[in-house]
Amino acid sequence: MIANDEDLQRTRSRIAYFEDLLAQLRVGASAELFPLMASGYRAEIEKMQREVLDYLTRHVSQPLPAA
Repeated sequence: MIANDEDLQRTRSRIAYFEDLLAQLRVGASAELFPLMASGYRAEIEKMQREVLDYLTRHVSQPLPAA
């Protein structure tokens, strides 16, 4: 969960890193292995993107949701 703007920046950087990995894999991995290799990165990117959107659509005055 993203708790502050510093966490937000770290998560955005991590998303970009994983996207760059996927870009490299799509040309470097075999066609047979690529879907298996990409699926984990995709799932993690989607999870982080949801966290980013949850953070950005919560007003600064709203408390963090309970874990």
